[in-house]
Amino acid sequence: MRLRSPGMFLLLLGALQATDIQEQEVRALVGSDVKLSCGFHEGHTFDLDDLYVYWQISIMGHPTTVTYYLSGNSSAGLEDNHYRDRAWLMPESMKHGDFSLHLYNVTPQDEQKFNCLVFRKSLQLKKILEVMVTLHVAANYSMPVVQVPSGLPEDEELTLTCTSMNGYPKPNVYWINKTDNSMLTEGLQNSTVFLNARGLYNVVSVLRIRRTPSVNVGCCIENVLLHQNLTGIGQAETPRATKPSNTGSHTGVHRKGHGTVLSALAVLGVVVVVAAAVGWVCRSRCRPHGIHARCRPARPEQAFSGPPSPLHPHGGGLNYV
Repeated sequence: MRLRSPGMFLLLLGALQATDIQEQEVRALVGSDVKLSCGFHEGHTFDLDDLYVYWQISIMGHPTTVTYYLSGNSSAGLEDNHYRDRAWLMPESMKHGDFSLHLYNVTPQDEQKFNCLVFRKSLQLKKILEVMVTLHVAANYSMPVVQVPSGLPEDEELTLTCTSMNGYPKPNVYWINKTDNSMLTEGLQNSTVFLNARGLYNVVSVLRIRRTPSVNVGCCIENVLLHQNLTGIGQAETPRATKPSNTGSHTGVHRKGHGTVLSALAVLGVVVVVAAAVGWVCRSRCRPHGIHARCRPARPEQAFSGPPSPLHPHGGGLNYV
């Protein structure tokens, strides 16, 4: 029997057959590979020619084929399908009752409910297994970056901007006062979350508060699915006006004057020492060792000239010894 529209046929057939539906939940990171389990416990063996295995999702209420195996004819995704060459079944594993779907390079669009249906041809296409696997997709947000303006006066409003990119799913965004770890009022912030070209979310959050001498706040990006909370810190110090001070100038003048006085005193001290030394040398040289030896007066000039006297044949006048 050849099925021209196996997906719709098996979907209708499965809906008519009441079986217990097993439900599972799986988490996967964007870009990773994941296995969506569907199968029996150990001890089961199957003939591949007796099996119809079908994986599907529902997009806006319409069933969409992910991949299937129809008695020797397997599909790795249909043409022009989001899952082409990314969704695979393992025939060797199916022989032992493992009909799991192997999904490669997970994208945000893969966050779906995947339905696994298994039929046996030998049992008039009886549905022997149905599993519903909910795939949750997540991506890590980048570390929040907080931009703080500078140079504003104290009475101006302070605007802080927080950005974080490439995360999934939508985050919770809030601001906290790092001084006491209290949450700031939501009315002070305006957050925008939007999808980028990769299908991931970017976040821009703006906080407006009154400037204080010291601002220390944190921007928190919470990814609930990953139990992840990233915090970027924003700090701002208000510049304080400083009055010009002449203390340094007065100090310099004082030090300069003090240095001048010291220099003058030093010179005066040198002069005193030199004078004392000169006086000591003079006293040493002029100390009497007998009147005739050191302090003999100079001979006076001759009072007059005249013919030599008989007592002094070489000149006139008196000579004092």
